[in-house]
Amino acid sequence: MSLDRFYPIFDGPDWLKRMLPLGVKLVQLRMKDLPEDGLWQFIAQAQALCRAYGAVLVVNDHWRLAIDAECDWVHLGQEDLDTADLPAIRRAGLKLGISTHDHAELDRALSISPDYVALGPVYPTILKKMKWKRQGLDRVTEWKRLVGDMPLVAIGGMSVERAEGALEAGADIVSAVTDITLNDDPEGRVRQWIEVTR
Repeated sequence: MSLDRFYPIFDGPDWLKRMLPLGVKLVQLRMKDLPEDGLWQFIAQAQALCRAYGAVLVVNDHWRLAIDAECDWVHLGQEDLDTADLPAIRRAGLKLGISTHDHAELDRALSISPDYVALGPVYPTILKKMKWKRQGLDRVTEWKRLVGDMPLVAIGGMSVERAEGALEAGADIVSAVTDITLNDDPEGRVRQWIEVTR
């Protein structure tokens, strides 16, 4: 199945309750600094919501809990790859997305045969401190050439206004976080995103 081109990232099921009814079909749940027992409950709730709305849920980092909650996708950063049990993830039938920021990380990701590769930050991001400077659209084009048919996710500083440029540069999917969550009208912003990516 092909993934939707709009890929918002939220930090809890409350966001999903608001955004899935608007037509979001691909969403990542990224929750940091929560105890595992609370996390499982949130992941299971998010999975139930996504199933109800016919959306794909991607769980960031917590692959064991994603397996327990019978999720379909997990997203791992490079540091997560150091400790994740990739054979267990594959045995559970989970599809896998991997973050990349430079050629060495891309080579590592491709050696694992993921189901998508993310490149970031395409533009400067306020979400988290990173040692990588903005990658730019030329890097998006280069990455797409290197990954071939594998879906490429552009992330980092993405906005409705920048989405079209990223897609034209070669991204298959555009991911957004603060452009939605810090917007005065998150629902209105999501509607704009859906309009420019479909």
